[in-house]
Amino acid sequence: METLSLHLRDEAATLRFGEDLALALVPGLCVALEGDLGAGKSTLARATLRALANDTSLEVPSPTFTLVQVYDLRFPVGHFDLYRIADSSELDELGFDEILETGVCLVEWPDLAGNRLPEDLLRITFENEGAGRRVTITGPEKRLARVRRVLDIRAFLDARGYAEARRSFLTGDSSFRAYERIQTADGRGVVLMDSPARSNGPVIRDGKTYSQLVHLAEDVRPFIAVDRYLRGIGLSAPEIYEADQEQGILLVEDLGNEGVIDGERKPIAERYHEAVLCLAEYHQLPIARDLPIDNQSVHQVPAFDKAALLYEVELLLDWHIPWRRNGEQATAAEREEYLSIWSGLIDEALSGETHLVMRDYHSPNLLWLPEREGFRKIGMIDFQDAIIGPSAYDVVSLVQDARVTVERPLMDDLMETYMQAREAAGPFDRKAFLKNWSIMSAQRACRLNGLWVRLLKRDNMAGYMQHMPRTLWHLEVAFEHEALAPLRNWCLEAGILTRESVPA
Repeated sequence: METLSLHLRDEAATLRFGEDLALALVPGLCVALEGDLGAGKSTLARATLRALANDTSLEVPSPTFTLVQVYDLRFPVGHFDLYRIADSSELDELGFDEILETGVCLVEWPDLAGNRLPEDLLRITFENEGAGRRVTITGPEKRLARVRRVLDIRAFLDARGYAEARRSFLTGDSSFRAYERIQTADGRGVVLMDSPARSNGPVIRDGKTYSQLVHLAEDVRPFIAVDRYLRGIGLSAPEIYEADQEQGILLVEDLGNEGVIDGERKPIAERYHEAVLCLAEYHQLPIARDLPIDNQSVHQVPAFDKAALLYEVELLLDWHIPWRRNGEQATAAEREEYLSIWSGLIDEALSGETHLVMRDYHSPNLLWLPEREGFRKIGMIDFQDAIIGPSAYDVVSLVQDARVTVERPLMDDLMETYMQAREAAGPFDRKAFLKNWSIMSAQRACRLNGLWVRLLKRDNMAGYMQHMPRTLWHLEVAFEHEALAPLRNWCLEAGILTRESVPA
């Protein structure tokens, strides 16, 4: 067990710590609050709940008589006061285990729970110290590490003139990055990127870790370099206000909340058209390979090489096939044939037009900036994994959005808009582009149809499986091109698709 201690000089400091603590909470965590009456347990719990709700006026009644108050926030939160329970078995009636399964439990008077609380809890103990309070936080390192991180971020903000800033959760996904919205004392909004250096992890192939093999950014430096480049060529990437490269903390321009899809999660055609025109304009520029990070260092953009592309499509073999076959792996013959087909397809794609590929150019990472002109209305926020690869890749990402259904008429219209814009600007090989687009469409779909299962089975993230029907359909669309006939036949034989679903 590790320990962290800090002094809260007054009530305002306790409220601020509650705001910070809210950003450290994750589902499955129990927080035990200990201390005498009036020591600050309820004050901290109330501040934490209001921060989770992003509502400073949220009514947070004491659970003294009800024993528990449950809140449906970013995740379920149960605020327990066990002072009046007669026996720890009452936790069953209060739904403690059910809440903890998908949410967080904040527990006052935790000692009355006996041995019912999980061993990996965070224990926060309050003691009076002068005019303020001493808070001691004890827990396993994996739990305490996130608390340290949010406190380090608070110190970063304090040191850069944001001492009175309010913090709130913005987004965090399956990635190791998280984002906060920061409201300054004068009401200005900025975004904080929390992106600690990626752990190298185990070597998995050819002496490389996963991130090295598929060329994922391992710290914030690629983001800084690509951001400077995109802004330099007139695209709408966020301005960077403050940076701590070593800690992986950035303060960047807040481009707002307005995206390219509507309230029913359907594409807004006008915005998708601007996004595809943005790509068409961008793809006419020379490829940038060496991008300055600052005055002393340069980021060399990696190439989307054959090894990376092959490794990604193996996700279909390693995860999708066993899931579909109730645990049965692909046979050695199936595996050999599949990878041989892909080896040839990737060679063809890499021999075509290449550019700086942003890799995740799709709805979650595109914002709408109506006050700007032309394709500058498209704000881009996720590009740290940019790579030199087939130009068609980002077009696939947009028109075959993995999380939003772009209906076929709009998909075809966007493709035509892109190709006409390229043709109007100069020499453009439409036939070669369509072939490369189909190969990259199939590559991305094979990767995603394996990734969704990996997120389910390995990471317990079942929500991504809702996207599989869409990404299987994307694979069917890719199979309309004659170059994909061998892969189409393999997928039919493997039972991934049916003959009724795949075009002849």
